[in-house]
Amino acid sequence: MRLSCIRPVVRGLFPRRSPLSLALGGIVLSSLLAACGQSAAPAGPAGGPPPAEVGVVTVTPGNVGLMTELPGRLEASRVAQVRARAAGILTKRLFSEGSVVKAGQVLFEIDSAPYQAALASAQAGQAKAEANLMQAAAQAERYKPLMEAKAISEQDFVSAQAAHKQALADVAAAKAAVQTAGINLNYASVTAPISGRIGRELATVGALVGQGEATPLALIQQIDPMYINFTQSAADVMALRRALETGQLKRASGEQAASVRLVLEDGSVYPRAAKLLFSDLSVDSTSGQITLRAEVSNPGDALLPGLYVRVRLEQSQASNAITLPQQAVTRSAQGDTVLVVGADGKVAPRPVKVGAQQGGQWVILDGLKAGEQVMVDGFQKLRGDAPVKPVPWLAPGAKPAAAAASAPAAAASAAH
Repeated sequence: MRLSCIRPVVRGLFPRRSPLSLALGGIVLSSLLAACGQSAAPAGPAGGPPPAEVGVVTVTPGNVGLMTELPGRLEASRVAQVRARAAGILTKRLFSEGSVVKAGQVLFEIDSAPYQAALASAQAGQAKAEANLMQAAAQAERYKPLMEAKAISEQDFVSAQAAHKQALADVAAAKAAVQTAGINLNYASVTAPISGRIGRELATVGALVGQGEATPLALIQQIDPMYINFTQSAADVMALRRALETGQLKRASGEQAASVRLVLEDGSVYPRAAKLLFSDLSVDSTSGQITLRAEVSNPGDALLPGLYVRVRLEQSQASNAITLPQQAVTRSAQGDTVLVVGADGKVAPRPVKVGAQQGGQWVILDGLKAGEQVMVDGFQKLRGDAPVKPVPWLAPGAKPAAAAASAPAAAASAAH
């Protein structure tokens, strides 16, 4: 096609085949070839540039769980203070600080000599009371036939019976004293009230403890499972209840929240899901917040009491809702809008109703229909009312499915 274009021109300019004419003909030939090639380049509609490519996502409605992110603090599920209930000098510490202890394990020893002496004295008092009981019982038994024979007065018989009963009471009191002395002696060995991880010692060996009050010796915390205490605005709770009653939202699957996840301070998500235990029945009058509590397992002790976390709580689901990347939605005081690409390639703004945020995306509750294409990328390519070419938008780091599928075929053809 290019030779037929320039052949008449060359013949008209250089009819003779002299060396000079051939050289000049070559120069003219190269210029004409370039001109013919440029005139054959494709042009856009009406001679303008081709339509700009913009990234779009296709609207696909579905049930979307609405996540609420709330601040919370971790708390040990059980906390017990180890205290000295017996007065004396602390003689031994029988645990390693920061270790795991079992319920009933001996942790401290208090000087027990005074309590052993008190126990021995109580045991002696019990023996004396039992001897008096024996004598009183024998005398009451001996007076019984004499009373029947009218050999003694009725007053003497009543006194013998009273002495017997008093001896019985003395024995009971002596046994209680022995039991009390034994309990005090056992208090000299301080044991763990619960199983858990014990902290540092709060009183050193050689200190006088339990003098007048139960001296704190250590703290034991059970951190598997852990509690998460967090609060939610009472206004948000009431709005959620109204939305559930009107049918705008539906309750998440299950009797309680379908999903409770913990987001740690570094932004990572704790791998184990938590379980919502209860929601408080009253509102804090100072803050207007309602307290909630969840429980999460902590087998590796990765979570520590007092740690600040973010709680992601799914309390409801939106039916026929849509999720869009955040950059697709323009939020302003006049309302929220998106750009919709029509079948003719024209871009038009569309007002939408935005719900909660979830996973870096907005939940769109109203304003879009299934199958519509919403513009996500390429806003800087828009030129007035000029049409655009919509192409599927890929999130950063995503691999196109078509490219991945065609890669093996392209490699095979290159090998052949």
